[in-house]
Amino acid sequence: MQWSARTAETVALGLGGALLVLVALTLDAAGRVLVGAAGVLLLAVALRDVVLRPRLAADGAGVVVRTLGGRSRLPWPGLRVRLRTTRRLGMRSRLLELDTAAGPDDAGTLVLLGRRELGTDPAAVARALEALRPA
Repeated sequence: MQWSARTAETVALGLGGALLVLVALTLDAAGRVLVGAAGVLLLAVALRDVVLRPRLAADGAGVVVRTLGGRSRLPWPGLRVRLRTTRRLGMRSRLLELDTAAGPDDAGTLVLLGRRELGTDPAAVARALEALRPA
């Protein structure tokens, strides 16, 4: 099983970024800087989505997380999968937490992934990962 950002969102970000960069060419100097920077930022996020596809993959051996620094394999033994829910400014946010720390003195690996990075609700991914975990 694997999860990544939704393709339609990635395409929309890329098109929006390209459009902003084109619009920036028609503006004054300050507008070029501000709108151009926004366009470049959107293009960078779209490129990150493409490069990190799939963001999370799971199989019988464990979970593989892709980051800009490379791939991290997190084997099932010692891997804790949790769903973090927070409320801020009246909005509820869910994050999938993958943690390999064995105790307070072990740094381990901590990965937090949200709905945007997974392309679906983190609660559904947490359920799927727990169902895939070997008994």
